[in-house]
Amino acid sequence: MKILQLDKNHPLITEQLSAKGFLLDEDTTSTYAEVLEKTAGYDGIIIRSRIPIDQNFIEHAKNLKFIARVGAGMENIDVDFAEKRGIKLISSPQGNRDSVAEHVVGMLLILMHRLFIASTEVKNGIWKREENRGDELLGKTFGIIGYGNMGKAVAKRLSGFGVSVIFHDIIPNLSDKYGTQVSLETLKKEADILSLHLPITSETHHLIDAAFISGMDKDFYFINTARGNNVKTSDLVEAICSGKIKGACLDVLEYEKPSFENLETENKDLEFLLQSENVIVTPHIAGWTQQSKKKLAQIIVDKILASFHRS
Repeated sequence: MKILQLDKNHPLITEQLSAKGFLLDEDTTSTYAEVLEKTAGYDGIIIRSRIPIDQNFIEHAKNLKFIARVGAGMENIDVDFAEKRGIKLISSPQGNRDSVAEHVVGMLLILMHRLFIASTEVKNGIWKREENRGDELLGKTFGIIGYGNMGKAVAKRLSGFGVSVIFHDIIPNLSDKYGTQVSLETLKKEADILSLHLPITSETHHLIDAAFISGMDKDFYFINTARGNNVKTSDLVEAICSGKIKGACLDVLEYEKPSFENLETENKDLEFLLQSENVIVTPHIAGWTQQSKKKLAQIIVDKILASFHRS
């Protein structure tokens, strides 16, 4: 079975699959059009986000048996068309859930305790104590939308912070010792903090907009490590300005390129987020640790071997 890798990944993918008799090629520089010319020669594609695997791509890849994404989201793949063609879809959300969970807690503590602001001030010779009083997590209600791999990992990390974790998910009966499932209405009523852990779909695109935000009973902190397009940025900015959102932790932005490698636009809303003391912004790295790189790759290898290797 021949496999084409279209992004740089941990070398264990090539090492372990080659040892099991798979033939692997790597192409991390060719354009979409250039890749199309050779897809018919491969049985499998391993990607992150560099090239979209759309219907046209799949039609050219006539012998394709699987598409593996080293990551969680599958929005870069025409899932419906791939499934119609009988192509197996593989992802590895288990690989970076721990990294995402730590990133969520880390960003939130930095924001609520003004750690970055205070540190920067002291390094510049400014010593402010009263102005940098923090806000404690203890006693707050932490609301999660989406209780899959990421949401559950976040709830688990919060178990020692003395918060009440509630969550909403379209799949029923997911409550566990770390979080209690509630209706979306209850979450909006009770949450002091809101964290998104959703895929991007037609239903979740701009889920967080002015109507959703105004429907929250309390002023709240907001965290997004899911996808930038889950949020209508102009409405987010307005809510931060009004104080309805007390602060935001954003690892993803609506203005990212589809490959997630950079921002593709500049505007006044983005400029506000980048300048605001009430916003923490990171470059889509919540799931991006030394450990997660290896775990993501290992899970992909294990799933490919489980599906296609015959000893």
